Amino acid sequence: MTTTTSVEPARERSSTRQRPQGPRGGSGRLQRTLVAWAFCSPFVLLFATFGLWPVLSSLSMSVTDITSKDVETPFSVNFVGLENYATLFADPTFVRAALNTLYFVAVGIPLTMVISLAIAVALNSGIQRAKGFFRVAYFAPVVTSIVAIAVVWRYLYKPDGMINSVLSVVGISGPDWLNDPNWSMPALILMAVWRHFGIPMVIFLAGLQSIPPELHEAAVVDGASRWRAFRSVTLPLLRPTTLVVAVLLSISYLQFFEEPFVMTSGGPLDSTTSISYYAYEQFGFGNYGMASAASYVLVTAIALLSLLQFRLFRAKA
Repeated sequence: MTTTTSVEPARERSSTRQRPQGPRGGSGRLQRTLVAWAFCSPFVLLFATFGLWPVLSSLSMSVTDITSKDVETPFSVNFVGLENYATLFADPTFVRAALNTLYFVAVGIPLTMVISLAIAVALNSGIQRAKGFFRVAYFAPVVTSIVAIAVVWRYLYKPDGMINSVLSVVGISGPDWLNDPNWSMPALILMAVWRHFGIPMVIFLAGLQSIPPELHEAAVVDGASRWRAFRSVTLPLLRPTTLVVAVLLSISYLQFFEEPFVMTSGGPLDSTTSISYYAYEQFGFGNYGMASAASYVLVTAIALLSLLQFRLFRAKA
């Protein structure tokens, strides 16, 4: 009894001595914090210089009347508030660009998702031989230069090109795709879907491979057909993957720029002008305030569409 009671106070005193003192512990935390910021400082400086500062600068430009002539005399720039945004929505060219972008997104995203999911399902279960070759072949357009893609597709879209030659075989007279206002946007959507479906395909393929095969086997045992098993088992389990694909495609397709830039220059008759291309032209004209306002309209559209997608998918989860 006496030995036990004498040992316990000794242990308490030794543990008390080993605890760090207040000032020493505080200085240690401060030192660790400084070391952490030292490691993070290169990224923070680069992000602040090339990311945060341009974003804040363009936001401030969107509420001023700055033009290319005001670069040398920045103090002559006037604050105009939301006047640039009001001017945008009163401009028929911008309204047409917004409708073109909406058309491109509304048709291109579902078409890309359906094709990429179908190919992912085929690669996951249907295609048994040369899977590696097909995966590389389907992903190749993603890493191919847009200039090379434009050269090939412009040749395909010529009035006497391969597409119209194939259509003539079945008795269809193909249009002048890139010079017809009614067909120029569908032509660019087709090219964009072919160019962009590689990444969604890979994401869908990863999602399919993460689904336990026992679930499909149980559905088959219960008498479900392959389509019913796909609709009732695969698609619900792919909802998080579908959300990722939808958000990524929304961000990419709302910034629709490269296709009209290299293929049609926004024509014919502004039928392929997008919001991004409109902002690019305004920068070229020296209307920096208008261009910045158009860019932030696009940023707002991306944020709202992404938020809507998150809400919809969360509601079904």
